[in-house]
Amino acid sequence: MKAGLILESWPLFAEGVWITVQLTVLALALGLCLAVPVAFVRLRRVRGLSALADGYVALFRGTPLLVQLYMVYFGLSQFEWLRDSWAWALLREAWWCALITFALNSGAYASEILRGALAATPAGELEAARALGLRPRQVDRLVLLPAALRRSLPQLGNEVVFMLHGSAVASVITLQDILGAGRALNARYYLAYEGLLTAAALYMLVTLVVVGVFRALERRYLRHLALAPVRVRSRLPAMR
Repeated sequence: MKAGLILESWPLFAEGVWITVQLTVLALALGLCLAVPVAFVRLRRVRGLSALADGYVALFRGTPLLVQLYMVYFGLSQFEWLRDSWAWALLREAWWCALITFALNSGAYASEILRGALAATPAGELEAARALGLRPRQVDRLVLLPAALRRSLPQLGNEVVFMLHGSAVASVITLQDILGAGRALNARYYLAYEGLLTAAALYMLVTLVVVGVFRALERRYLRHLALAPVRVRSRLPAMR
């Protein structure tokens, strides 16, 4: 284990961590913004839109993330009309292709999580909101969506971890993320495993931070769901 080379290459790994965190956070934020309307459309079965939403979710949940990234990065460049459009300024860059792919993928999974959480909201909460005179959109915005987000915090935490680990495929399109930095170190010094072990340790470190953040959010926003332990006093006489 050549620890000296790893320490000398810390700027390379620091840049890799920054790219990984940047892609993951932005993809999750954009994916959540996409997941909310998709979840409502699928829940309410909006005519003309529910079929499109179902198809989008089925496509991105049914195919591997690596295949999706290849289709965006390599596939879109085959269309001449796209290369001549304003969008080509973004789609020719590997970073934007990765961000778009990760956001669409995360949005599909998050929409299914939210759809289940929205459907599981107790009817009494919605009836109480209507009894207070709230309009349907106010009920959705002030009661239904916040309750669903709180209820789905554990599942959303898993989605963050999965997206963090899935972002490792960005290295196959020349991005120097954490895995890309490890592969670059191995290639530069003809090493076998030092770069990969360092990448694995960094992924684990970032994962522990993410898990800690979501554990804190769960303690804060799901505290009312915790059941207090019930102590049952036995009425049987003590055995001697």
